[in-house]
Amino acid sequence: MIGNDVIDIIQSRRESNWQRKGFIQKLFTVNEQLMISNATDPEIMVWLFWSMKEAAYKIYNRQTKQREYIPKKLDCSLISQESNCIIGKVNCAQNVYYTKTILSHESIHTLAVNSLYNLENVIEIENKGIIKDNNGIPYLYSFLSNTFQDVSISHHGRFEKVVTLDFKKFVAES
Repeated sequence: MIGNDVIDIIQSRRESNWQRKGFIQKLFTVNEQLMISNATDPEIMVWLFWSMKEAAYKIYNRQTKQREYIPKKLDCSLISQESNCIIGKVNCAQNVYYTKTILSHESIHTLAVNSLYNLENVIEIENKGIIKDNNGIPYLYSFLSNTFQDVSISHHGRFEKVVTLDFKKFVAES
């Protein structure tokens, strides 16, 4: 399963006052709040955690078919960090989702999967041939094989990201 989220940093600065009273406390766990307050760049940490939560929530929603507003139930932690790539983990209920976030000066893009191994099997695709089920969950439909493949769509501001798992690679390595 797959989820993703993209944040246009410039648009976020225009539209969201993350420093307003109660914003951080409403969306983030106590541990996340501590990491935000201790971060070199608290603004980027806010949007990093938000992006991780959104990407993981897309898998959770696909699994449960329930739409819920549960940002504090999605608990983020960081596993490793390089200059522009962060590997993380999001716990929600009994589920664990692994994330990979790419940071740039203009955007934050997070991928989420339910298996750490699958972080290496994510590919970006064009927004073509995608249909949504009755719950609004997107799938890539193949007319040739009459199959449905999980896909995740995210757009914010100037950016749109559509991702899926590369099953050719997955099958070859399984």
